[in-house]
Amino acid sequence: MPLKVAILGATGSIGRQALDVARQHGDAVQVVALAAGSNFALLAQQALEFDVSHIALGLPAADAGQYPLPAGCVVGFGGAAITALGELPQVDVVLNALVGFAGLRVSHAALAAGKVLALANKESLVVGGDLLMPMATAGQLLPVDSEHSAIFQCLAGEPADAVARIWLTASGGPFYGLSREELAGMSAAQALAHPTWQMGAKISIDSATLMNKGLEVIEAHHLFAIEYSKIEVVVHPQSCIHSMVEYADGSVKAHLGVTDMRVPIQYALSYPQRWAAPVQPLDFRQLADLSFAAPDMETFKALRLALAAGESGGTLPCALNAANEVAVAAFLAGDCGFLDIERVVEQVLEQHQRQEVESLEQLEAVDAEARAHARELL
Repeated sequence: MPLKVAILGATGSIGRQALDVARQHGDAVQVVALAAGSNFALLAQQALEFDVSHIALGLPAADAGQYPLPAGCVVGFGGAAITALGELPQVDVVLNALVGFAGLRVSHAALAAGKVLALANKESLVVGGDLLMPMATAGQLLPVDSEHSAIFQCLAGEPADAVARIWLTASGGPFYGLSREELAGMSAAQALAHPTWQMGAKISIDSATLMNKGLEVIEAHHLFAIEYSKIEVVVHPQSCIHSMVEYADGSVKAHLGVTDMRVPIQYALSYPQRWAAPVQPLDFRQLADLSFAAPDMETFKALRLALAAGESGGTLPCALNAANEVAVAAFLAGDCGFLDIERVVEQVLEQHQRQEVESLEQLEAVDAEARAHARELL
């Protein structure tokens, strides 16, 4: 029987690559539900190709009736409709590739419904890791981020108490090596030009500020139940090593592969099996060199802010994420400068009154308050 999958965020970068995996492994994967934010035209096209029974769009679409859909396809609109797709009885795996805080409630609902959650929405754990991780049984929450998929695979079969350190690799982004004076004048177009990965706009900007790596440290802390003192960020511009795990005896396991998100997406769907490669494998004879460096957290302050918020815990990561989402959107719209992103985040964190995480409703209130404050600062 093929695996029945709901892909939430189907029109984005991760969603489109997940559908490519489904095309290549049609005998193993059946796409039964799709969701997107606002691109109904592409969502309808995807629904027809994969003959899905349910789709949902985050925003109302006035032109929805213009596009053909599979016979009997159920269409929903709004956040609740997207969340409901992850609870459908026929769904085995929910691939959460939504962008930002919006993915949290979906992740919570999927886990509560007993679905396997293939998680590409790192914000779910950054904001709500204290809520989600206790809900997840063994093998129920599978990471899709390339770094966390790599760590997950390096940890397989190893005792938890033997882990000495996790090395979380970072490409350094498009501005690696620049000064703060140079960063101040960088445009959105320049920040979107990532040197090694093809990603959506928001995560590309997060990569340029190194905020993305800070969010990934918080995600790793929750996913692997490891203290922050054992997580090290290392800049690896070639992006060939996706992350490493160092053990008590000094041995290090590294996960190497091509810079293509279809590999970790496929592993989350095939786990614990391995299917035929969805891309051309890495040719080690073509690798010129592998280099490593410590991240510059004085120049790229967003990483330092994220690490501090993660270590303090509670609702601080929620406030961090909310402020960052607002500031990144403003930068992409041309309403602020590149360094204004970290400025806004820092000021929101300074004013936030930390609380212990208690509920989704509490996190939604913190998120709304932090967003409002960030908009005032902009």
